[in-house]
Amino acid sequence: MSMYDVIIIGKGPAGLSAALYTVRAKLSTLVIGRNDSALRKAGKIENYFGFSNPISGEYLLEEGEKQARRLGAEILDEEVIAISKKDFFEVTTAHGRFTGKALLLATGQPQKKINIENLADFEGKGISYCSTCDGFFYNNLKVGVLGSKDFAIHEAVELEAYTGHITIFTNGKELEVSEKYAHDVKKFKINTKPIAKLDGSQFLERVIFEDGTSEDIDGLFIAYETASSVDFARKMGIVIDGNSVVVDKNQQTNIDGLFAAGDCTGGFKQISVAVGQGALAGRKMIEYVRSL
Repeated sequence: MSMYDVIIIGKGPAGLSAALYTVRAKLSTLVIGRNDSALRKAGKIENYFGFSNPISGEYLLEEGEKQARRLGAEILDEEVIAISKKDFFEVTTAHGRFTGKALLLATGQPQKKINIENLADFEGKGISYCSTCDGFFYNNLKVGVLGSKDFAIHEAVELEAYTGHITIFTNGKELEVSEKYAHDVKKFKINTKPIAKLDGSQFLERVIFEDGTSEDIDGLFIAYETASSVDFARKMGIVIDGNSVVVDKNQQTNIDGLFAAGDCTGGFKQISVAVGQGALAGRKMIEYVRSL
């Protein structure tokens, strides 16, 4: 398992900005993220300092990544599936596990849109977003995991500690699983039908599909698409406010050594703000690692 001084999850403006500071301070820095920053969809940016003509978000991100690499940052184009903390932070991807002394969440805000009727109504009443938090309540009961990628399989594996009755609901999507989970996925029932709505009286009781069929269920864990900052926060016990990670004036969460910057912290969602928060987080991570 590789050990780094700093691990940054997310390679948008906040994450790359932080990396510029940590690598220049001679801290070994790993940036992990996919090319899914919302900024990539911006065709013209006219309000970011230093460019007399409009630039695209794609260009700005590519230049930022080149700059971070030139200074010594290691950058991996991978999905982070889980994070945990023992003596240090452990970050799990589909292809490996990495250890860091300080960790930065810079994954933006979740853009997941799940158009399933009544889903919000059953949150806390059979709908859960955290297997670690709520798996215990479904001991030997029938549960489902909503998702079609590695994140969903990882959650299902965690739920095995509590029940053997687990179904992966892909909601009409094709299952996309890496080699890491190719064996694990065989242990679970897979239902690929598109879901129309969720049903029950006071608590979730069944999933109703678009073809009119249904399946009785006691709980449904949401692990849709890829894991976001809020998904990590729930599992780690990081304080959140809605879809935002709560940080102090130094961009640190309530967990020592764990920082957050950019859109995932809420507030004014601008490139300049993300870059500034990333810089501050980078500086404070330098101080934190040197104090260990």
